[in-house]
Amino acid sequence: MKFIIFLLVAISALPAKAQSLLIMNVHERDTTSLNGSWKYIIDPYENGFYNYRYEPFDKQENPSWAGYFMDAKPTNKSDLLEYDWDNSPEIKVPGDWNHQEEKFEYYEGSVWYRKTFSYSKEAAENRVFIHFGAVNYEAHVYLNGEKLGVHKGGFTPFQFEVTNLLEEENSLVLMVNNNRHAEDVPTLNTDWWNYGGITRDVLLFEERPTFIADYMIQLNPQNPKEITGFIQLNGNNLRSKLTLNIPELDINKRFSVNEKGRVDFSIINSDISYWSPDNPKLYTVKLSYRDEILSDQIGFRTIKTDGGSILLNGNKIYLEGISIHEENPYRIGRAYSKQDAELLLGWAKELGCNYVRLAHYPHNEHMIETANEMGLLVWEEVPVYWTIQWNNEETYQNAEAQLTAMINRDKNSAATIIWSLANETPPSDARNEFLRKLSETARSIDQTRLLSAAMEIHSKDGQPNIKMVEDKLTDYVDLVSFNQYIGWYDGLPSKTQEISFKIPYDKPVIISEFGAGAKKGFHGDSLTRWTEEYQADTYKKNLEMIKEIPNIAGISPWILVDFRSPRRHLAKIQDGWNRKGLLSNAGEKKQAWYVLQNFYENNW
Repeated sequence: MKFIIFLLVAISALPAKAQSLLIMNVHERDTTSLNGSWKYIIDPYENGFYNYRYEPFDKQENPSWAGYFMDAKPTNKSDLLEYDWDNSPEIKVPGDWNHQEEKFEYYEGSVWYRKTFSYSKEAAENRVFIHFGAVNYEAHVYLNGEKLGVHKGGFTPFQFEVTNLLEEENSLVLMVNNNRHAEDVPTLNTDWWNYGGITRDVLLFEERPTFIADYMIQLNPQNPKEITGFIQLNGNNLRSKLTLNIPELDINKRFSVNEKGRVDFSIINSDISYWSPDNPKLYTVKLSYRDEILSDQIGFRTIKTDGGSILLNGNKIYLEGISIHEENPYRIGRAYSKQDAELLLGWAKELGCNYVRLAHYPHNEHMIETANEMGLLVWEEVPVYWTIQWNNEETYQNAEAQLTAMINRDKNSAATIIWSLANETPPSDARNEFLRKLSETARSIDQTRLLSAAMEIHSKDGQPNIKMVEDKLTDYVDLVSFNQYIGWYDGLPSKTQEISFKIPYDKPVIISEFGAGAKKGFHGDSLTRWTEEYQADTYKKNLEMIKEIPNIAGISPWILVDFRSPRRHLAKIQDGWNRKGLLSNAGEKKQAWYVLQNFYENNW
């Protein structure tokens, strides 16, 4: 039994494209939530993980009671035990730890979590899995004293099979560490808060011995009347039949499964109502295998480029967007719920957006689900941000695993049209090779969406007012996307009137970031930094400049809402917040909000 568990753990540590088990669409399955109150222990010296010789307790043949994952209890009054889970304080899951207790605000290190629960399987032969939506950053996971495995990466889901470890009463323990490391993804230096903890849903779900584990159902990019994809079973009895049913399209197809438990299919249908921002049509798709029925809401659309244009369902579209961080201003901390998603994306719709850039990491599933429902096109990205260790193979494998998990999780989302590989990374041969490999991985999984990355602009000597994009990365992506801050980091807003752009690529151009900071309620003339007037003027002048850029196809200004950042120290103005939001950290609209809203209503 222990050998089988170890094998599953080893598999789950691999990049997702090599995994034998990453079960999709968990929220549509029959789940048991483990959200709620968990016990916690702050452990900055990792006393519950290492002995005094700095040897991990979980590597010992007979782990000591001193390991917090053992959830031990004294057997008599003389036993020495230096932790007590039952009398430890409580913390809410999902949720970051930074703003649940004042002592946590700047804490980076290890925190132990424990949840006890009872569970009885519906049928003895069934299999049970545990799903974590995200844990930031490194999670060591234990059930009833047995180690399930380790996951690194703060924004992607991971799972373990726990069938043979479940008891009537169970103790689930995690050691979560959010220390920043140079070799990690993201690396040491970022411009967002390092929220630690179990930040998304924790769910148990039960399946038959053989079940539908994965599927992809999308339109053929070359033929909008052809629905293509695959369905994958997991289990031992793989030779069987399964059914794909889309009632509104009168599709009811029965397929034979191959020896690997997979079906690849193609279905022609001329009655498809295509998903778009104006018509966010979602079809109920049902997959049936024996007595299991798995449902999903899937929209059908094509996205491609033609020279400098982006074509949605064959029609040219301008991406009228905004960038968003995963934070709810009304509840300081990491956003994670359906209500959070409806708030943030509802603001984007009110602003006049048809598109959002979810920066700088994969956001939670509720954001993607809500974007599908609201009709918002989505750019998703991984935190390959600034100065990653390009020559470190482990760093690359980490980035690839996060990219793969993001694509696999959201590959059936009609809203998602762009996978982004990186943000503001300095060009070099090592960086180019790193991102080239990432692009190949992305295309090997999904060829129905566009690839991008937020690049940077520069000027040649003697021509400071001619801005250029010359980047080898453009060979690997479908869009020329770049960040620019003319009027904020580069001169005053009036400089925009002197700038011209030279972009030597026949591809659509996306301005993935521009903007300026402003403290809500701070007023002055348009040349006084940090005033609403300065920010509004920066937007007005940038928008006039951007309209003249060749092949311009969209923008996602920086950013919807002020967000927490430990880099921002200006007293009485920033106070630990990046102030480039169109909304304040209290959700109040600044003047620049109305400038952009008016532009989207009247100018494209």
